[in-house]
Amino acid sequence: MQSSSSPRHGVLRPLMPCIALALIATALPAGAQQVYRIVGPDGKVTFSDRPAQSAQQQAAPAVQAAGAADGNASLPYSLRQITARFPVTLYTSSDCAPCDSARQLLQSRGIPFSERLVQTEADATALQKISGKNSLPFGTIGKQFIDGFSASEWTQYLDAAGYPQSSQLPPRYKRPPAQPLTTPPPAQAAAAKPVPPAVDEEPPRYRPPAAPTSTPAPGSRTSDNPAGLTF
Repeated sequence: MQSSSSPRHGVLRPLMPCIALALIATALPAGAQQVYRIVGPDGKVTFSDRPAQSAQQQAAPAVQAAGAADGNASLPYSLRQITARFPVTLYTSSDCAPCDSARQLLQSRGIPFSERLVQTEADATALQKISGKNSLPFGTIGKQFIDGFSASEWTQYLDAAGYPQSSQLPPRYKRPPAQPLTTPPPAQAAAAKPVPPAVDEEPPRYRPPAAPTSTPAPGSRTSDNPAGLTF
């Protein structure tokens, strides 16, 4: 009798946990909370009482947070990707017609870019270390250097980087203002502030300007061009 009952016990023993689970399931009330099985991007399995959100819904708060952080409307996703890989920086100076043309090209295509002003001798020295030259305009698209301005050359490199042909900037986008290439020391910043004349001081007498003796050579440093820049 033992030999005939042994196979029967071997069949019933694996079924006992299944029967117990079935009895527990039928004992749960009809309004019991549902449990969801969630598989993460790394393959890890978790259980929750809420269904998994889609990737787009999970990424939405991050995009909104980024837009709120910079104070401007967030850029389109594709444009953000290109800007992160190939940031554009334009180095300019005042009274520089080619600089204005380069700036206008970037603005017309809706290219997000940073602008650095070269105005002092310290700026010119910093520009020399970056570009190896002291001519303007100068631009960088990622790691690509561009000397001077040629519409066809700038367009070629912008197209190669993947920037769109026409502007995709949001209506509320605000371009960051141009910043000096170098920060002047506090002593120079204080000296640059105008000092108001004393009340009892006699106003200076008018003196006619002296006639220029000679035309300065290109690239030489003068009072109008202390950095010795060439355009």
